[in-house]
Amino acid sequence: MNRSKRNPEPITEEPVMETETPRATPILQIAWARFSELDANAVARSKAHLNKRRWIAALGVLATLFAILAMLFPYPPTENQPALPGLTFRVLLVLTPLIGSAMAAFTKAFYSSGDWLMMRAGAEEILKEIYFFRTILQKRKNRRAYLENRLAEINRHLYQSLNGELVIKPYNGPVPSNYYPDDPNSDPGFEDLTGDEYFKYRVENQLAWHRKEIQEYQTERVRLQILILASGVIGAFLAALGGALTIWVALTASLTAAFLGWQELRNIDLIIKNYSKVVVELSVIYDHWLNLEPEERTDAEFYRMVKSAEEILWAQNMEYIKSQQEALKEADLEEEAGLINRVIRESTESAKRAKKAMEDDLVEFTRETLEETEEKIEETFKAALGSLAEEASSELVKQELEAMSKAVVEMAESVKERASSLVSSLTEIAREFAHVDIGRDTSKEELNAILARYPKTGDVKG
Repeated sequence: MNRSKRNPEPITEEPVMETETPRATPILQIAWARFSELDANAVARSKAHLNKRRWIAALGVLATLFAILAMLFPYPPTENQPALPGLTFRVLLVLTPLIGSAMAAFTKAFYSSGDWLMMRAGAEEILKEIYFFRTILQKRKNRRAYLENRLAEINRHLYQSLNGELVIKPYNGPVPSNYYPDDPNSDPGFEDLTGDEYFKYRVENQLAWHRKEIQEYQTERVRLQILILASGVIGAFLAALGGALTIWVALTASLTAAFLGWQELRNIDLIIKNYSKVVVELSVIYDHWLNLEPEERTDAEFYRMVKSAEEILWAQNMEYIKSQQEALKEADLEEEAGLINRVIRESTESAKRAKKAMEDDLVEFTRETLEETEEKIEETFKAALGSLAEEASSELVKQELEAMSKAVVEMAESVKERASSLVSSLTEIAREFAHVDIGRDTSKEELNAILARYPKTGDVKG
């Protein structure tokens, strides 16, 4: 994001005589709500990621421990040894790496992008614009429009940085989320600030916070270094003793690897350097403001302090995010997730093979069934043909066929005879009544006489 979008210097409108009342400014309330939402989500996601990485490291060490214990308590047990410990350690030996690998795969899938770093960047950029709004822009007419536009730009940039997946839980807590009423040095967040108030709420607060963080990170760095050295020394000592104790060298090696991995993930060295630079630059601003006499603390000095402090804090934030992203890439979980990924891959391939085998078995069974059906149909057809041929050649069938043939011939002759008789009768009727003109004027007696000559119901009518 270029500097002109973050720096309010291009605004040249005439200042108004009276400042707006920030408590009645909806856009400032919206800005604090957006900041609080991103801040809370960034903190929650960061803590969840670190907790999962702790569990992954711990499960790796436990897997080594259970492997050693499974060797010390074999199953089936030898004489005078209980069976339960050996069985328990063997079950845990199998489950622990599987659970650790599954957790590593889950963490890699849902935390490897470092989305909380993008949320942190968005929250810090909104915070910077809020302080510009309450200081340098407090007398500008269009500061509400400026802040509204900046919020829109920050939200769009955040959406793009998260690859189009803005999965953010709603925030329902107090606004601002970083305000503590019991702390007199905590910023309420809604009033326009004077130079001394900005110095107190922003410069002094951030200077004290970064100094405290440096001390905490230094303590963690020293503790990690001691643990790494101690595990290495103990491992070397056990190896030197030899005998049955050498089996525990694997556990010390696992601890050393876990501590080194955690140190790499935390990236403490770069964080301390980054925070130390912020302390130096903020100390310069701090000393300069305290060195000014009250009459020398003009608006020009006030605005210069604001721009310098916000630029330092923003640069530190970007440097921190960059270093943490690099640490995430270097501390990749590909190796830890390899076991469960291989299991899943083999399971998928096995399922495909099983499905293919079932399909082949079904096709083969269908083919065999069809072949058997074809053979049965063919045999049945042949048997039917043979039966028909055999029956046709029998003496009884021949007699039945001859009788049927005679009956057909007799029926045909009878039909022929009856048809000839009918034709003769009709010819005779036509000749007898040729003089009668059948029509509307034909008498009833003549019609009855003609109808009486036609064949009766029992006769063949053609």
